[in-house]
Amino acid sequence: MKKSIRILMAVLALSLLFTVAVSCVKKEALTMATNADFPPYEFYQDGKIVGIDAEIAEAIAKKLGMELSIEDIDFDSVVMSIETGKYNMAMAGLTVTEDRMEQVNFTTSYAKGVQAIIVPDGSPITSNDDLFNEGAKYRIGVQLSTTGDLYATWDLEDEDLAVIERYQKGADAVMALNTGKIDCVIIDNEPAKVFVSQNPGLKILDTEYTVEDYAIAVNKNETELYEKIDSALRVLIADGTVQSIIDKYINAD
Repeated sequence: MKKSIRILMAVLALSLLFTVAVSCVKKEALTMATNADFPPYEFYQDGKIVGIDAEIAEAIAKKLGMELSIEDIDFDSVVMSIETGKYNMAMAGLTVTEDRMEQVNFTTSYAKGVQAIIVPDGSPITSNDDLFNEGAKYRIGVQLSTTGDLYATWDLEDEDLAVIERYQKGADAVMALNTGKIDCVIIDNEPAKVFVSQNPGLKILDTEYTVEDYAIAVNKNETELYEKIDSALRVLIADGTVQSIIDKYINAD
């Protein structure tokens, strides 16, 4: 009887040790760089970074059995932080451009972005074409290093058609528009909707500045990780998870 009890206690002890050992095994970390000033893709809510990109990243991490960690940094440092290997991936409403493709690898696109133009009520700027009016030379606000900044620089500033004012945050550009320091803001359509809803007297023009693709950036040397992230993303797109996340934050109307 005593021998049976000792055997049972030994088995229980081994089982307990195994359980403790398994629970102590930490999941591999998946670090994501973003700029949490881009609602509804990433923004703070109750002290936590939430939004479309944050939820898609969480779904990818879960699919890969990894532990997601999100770091909020300046937007103009996001791509470089991936290029230097500081973080595993970046999701920040990142548009795929030829210049960025020289620095990082991009996954399958998971969303479309639209560059919109915000103006005050009564603005002489009524369409995209007005920005190209020679002699007008409007002052245009953009968020530093975003595609709004890049396109406005290439299309307008380099042609001496406008003066570009660059801000660290989209909200800062909108504040400058409110105070009359600039004539309009070029920024992604979804955050533009949020900013306009928060600032009476501003509106979004009906004409789009440009349409682009959003994707996840991964270091060029991390080919295995890239394949895992891209494969997980493709599955989440195919099974409707990505679209359901987007629909949660963006009204189809």
